Amino acid sequence: MLAPEGRKILIGLMVLTFICGIAGYGYENDALKVSYFIFGFLFIFSLNFFRDPQRTTPEGENLLIAPADGKVVLIDEIEDEVVGNAKQISIFLNVFNVHSNKMPVDGIVESVDYKKGKFKAAFDHSASDVNEQAIIVLSRGNMKIKIKQIAGLIARRIHCYAKVGSEVKPGERFGFIMFGSRTDLIVPSNSVVNVKVGDNVTGGTTVLGQLTT
Repeated sequence: MLAPEGRKILIGLMVLTFICGIAGYGYENDALKVSYFIFGFLFIFSLNFFRDPQRTTPEGENLLIAPADGKVVLIDEIEDEVVGNAKQISIFLNVFNVHSNKMPVDGIVESVDYKKGKFKAAFDHSASDVNEQAIIVLSRGNMKIKIKQIAGLIARRIHCYAKVGSEVKPGERFGFIMFGSRTDLIVPSNSVVNVKVGDNVTGGTTVLGQLTT
């Protein structure tokens, strides 16, 4: 399954690859032959990047599901203006990871904010504060959970489809980030975290831990 966000890019690259291949070999034009291989490589790369496989999300009470594919690069205790005393779990997505974002828990979307910013490398921890990002706050009774979709050095577009007031479920697709990025999950400090820095996780599938109610 391919992400709909890549449809225009894939169609454009496919057309360019086809035209350059036909014209290049039909007219024995070396420049067009080179272009054929370049566009063909970009098309194959984009096919891989925009893959969006369907996954089965584990069921269980208060499970905390990974919101993105990638490597856990930070687990830290922080003070968040919305969540309060909190734990932050940061996941870095390289260009070979699936870039579709999944809801980590069930709840009600309380707010969705877009913040303009810089485009520092997503593995730099300061990116959580200064980079361009979409910030989703989920409400579960008195509990608040924050998800950040953070643009990276190459990523220049964030797609966020979460709607204020909507009810969401774990594993539900809510967005996509273009070409290398970071996803931060901020949960109450009493939450149990079972992963560690350096672990590779799979969005919508990996259980990061459990919320404590």
